[in-house]
Amino acid sequence: MKLLIYLNNKLVQPYLDTFKGLSKEVWWLAFITLINRAGTMVIPFLSLYLTKHLGFSLGKVGWIMTAFGLGSVVGSWLGGKLTDKIGYYKVMLWSLFATGVLFVGLQFLTTFYTICMGIFLVMLVADTFRPAMFVALSTYSKQENKTRSVTLIRLAINLGFSAGPAVGGLIITTIGYHGLFWIDGITCIMAAVLLVNVLHPKKARVLDKVMAENPKSAYSDGTFFIFLAAMVLFGFVFLQYFSTIPLYYKNIRLLSEYQIGLLMGMNGFIIFALEMPFIKKLEDGQFNTSNLMIIGAVLLAFSFLILNVGSWMGIIIIGMVFMTFGEMILFPFSNSFVMERAKGGKQGQFMGLYSIAFSIAHIFGHNSGMQLVERFGFEFTWYIMSSLTLGCILLIWLLKTKVEKERLAKIERYHN
Repeated sequence: MKLLIYLNNKLVQPYLDTFKGLSKEVWWLAFITLINRAGTMVIPFLSLYLTKHLGFSLGKVGWIMTAFGLGSVVGSWLGGKLTDKIGYYKVMLWSLFATGVLFVGLQFLTTFYTICMGIFLVMLVADTFRPAMFVALSTYSKQENKTRSVTLIRLAINLGFSAGPAVGGLIITTIGYHGLFWIDGITCIMAAVLLVNVLHPKKARVLDKVMAENPKSAYSDGTFFIFLAAMVLFGFVFLQYFSTIPLYYKNIRLLSEYQIGLLMGMNGFIIFALEMPFIKKLEDGQFNTSNLMIIGAVLLAFSFLILNVGSWMGIIIIGMVFMTFGEMILFPFSNSFVMERAKGGKQGQFMGLYSIAFSIAHIFGHNSGMQLVERFGFEFTWYIMSSLTLGCILLIWLLKTKVEKERLAKIERYHN
């Protein structure tokens, strides 16, 4: 009994305390995101469905995935624009509902060109949700809780992505691929119904809605575009953990699919167990946001460099830990930077461009990594990825100096 009390006081209670202060609206938004992400079970099995079930060649699957990425880019842009025009609530509601309908309809498309158009349309509609959700998150969060609010959403996304494929695999083996499309569609519509019931504007509290009198366009913010360029580079490198890194584990380190799954699962477990208290600790330390983003990028670079150090199997575990902590630092604080930046401008535009940065990384990252591995091998590719991360670090450093100059200019204008 004493041991249980000790563990509760030292481990459980401090962990639970890191969730204190978050609004009920943020919790509901996280739950809706969890349902939505767990529901998108089609995505992890898409390439398998296209090759095994519909008989498409890998070349055609590559073009379909390009349509996937392009739909994501257009959807993120459109979501930001619509959020500024009609508000985040309407965009989230119609995105969830329409995505559900489109997921159900996707199963009836069987030709290459209709699949390309269908995937493009599904992703366009689905990714209008992201900028709207981030604007809602900013609105439902107090200033001091914004980074932890983002972290809670990330936990929901990670849980959804973990549960989704497991449930999806079970559905495929028992019902078949068509059941997957139906359940994906129904869960999206369920998330829309929940949104109406718990986050309707008449029910939800606005905790931080700062509207500028003359909102600045994100497209005229040169400093913000430096930040976006850094995020494209970070995303480009980070996404290798979902394409070339598994191939490296399989072909060079000779790991089985089961071992690869355990290693990738370790990433999700660390995030679930440690990210919230870790972020709370960093927030309490009053660290500079730009410096934290630099540390996150440095850890990602090390995660690739260490793979070329030797053949000891423990290296790949260390590399995964470096990447996980880099991800845990950079994503919440970069999101927090955008939310703060968006206060003086059109929030939907800022959030839309932030989402687009990672959509662009999706379009080019996977394919480029594969081409580099095929032509030059894994070792050379890891050096290239580390070099690109160095570019990301330099851009964040430049961003830091620009933001500091803006801060000093504001102080000078205030005194004059």
